[in-house]
Amino acid sequence: MSFRITLQPSSRAFDAEADEPLLNAAIRAGIGLPYGCKDGACGSCKCRLLQGEVSHGPHQEKALSAAEAANGLILSCVAHPRSDCVVEARGVTGDGEYPVLKMPGRILQLERLAADVMRMRVQLPANQNFQFKAGQYVDFILRNGERRSYSMANAPHNLGTPAAIELHIRHMPGGQFTDVVFSTMKEKEIVRMEGPFGTFYLREESDKPIVMLASGTGLAPIKALLERLQAQGIARPVVLYWGCRRQADLYLHDWAQAQAASLPSLRYVPVLSEPEAGWSGRTGLVHEAVMADLPDLSGHQVYACGAPVMVASARRDFTTRCGLPEDEFFADSFTSAADKAG
Repeated sequence: MSFRITLQPSSRAFDAEADEPLLNAAIRAGIGLPYGCKDGACGSCKCRLLQGEVSHGPHQEKALSAAEAANGLILSCVAHPRSDCVVEARGVTGDGEYPVLKMPGRILQLERLAADVMRMRVQLPANQNFQFKAGQYVDFILRNGERRSYSMANAPHNLGTPAAIELHIRHMPGGQFTDVVFSTMKEKEIVRMEGPFGTFYLREESDKPIVMLASGTGLAPIKALLERLQAQGIARPVVLYWGCRRQADLYLHDWAQAQAASLPSLRYVPVLSEPEAGWSGRTGLVHEAVMADLPDLSGHQVYACGAPVMVASARRDFTTRCGLPEDEFFADSFTSAADKAG
């Protein structure tokens, strides 16, 4: 049995089977609902049920609380339709989005940027026209069929020759994929990928000033957004807040400083939560540094990427305490396999 799902305010519609999540049905129909982990762990796909009935599969309380569910919010990645539904989903992408492709890639470069961060450059196949928006991500398909998602850290215009995507891989000890990347993987190896995925990309139709907020390797898609801004000559004021534990974790600190020096519209603020002696910069939680500097975010857009707790805290505090409109917060929550299992 299938049901008709209508999205507002876009008025786009698609059919969903009773045994499939709304998100899967939307993707199958070529409609880009917002999402992150696809496992009920991050809350990025949260939207509001205006009419109809759904049932939820397993999900984490931090992604959708009982109070939120009672208030009509749903997680499209684990919500199954039980009737025709009308769903409020702002920021739905339009027709003609880039197609999702499965493709091989060749490891072109492995460069250790920090003790636990690897820059991986993967050469794209010449016989496939892989297109994406700056900020989107790809899935690596492992031998056992499991997937690991990583954001592309370069914008589409900056692939180089031969064309390659850049990814920033943090080592998760015991991780099926990252243990291989940091131990036995060699250049010229072949990997399997699928993409592009995600709704984290620059809303270029806006002229609002931008806050970019990253924790750890959440800098990767932020870097792609900055490259896109520069390539398009977009002069909107931008401030980049990058939060890490220690100074050694700021693995592209020199790059960020150079960007701020070359772009008059860009300001860079590194923030350390566990600074060593001698650090003279900002300290504490990175999203709290934003609120200290910009207590009124009502006229801004925010692009946040990194640890789920940082993204969730920023979304909550920016909208409830700083006046940020809910539909001006764009996020990509880096949910690990361990997070999903939890």
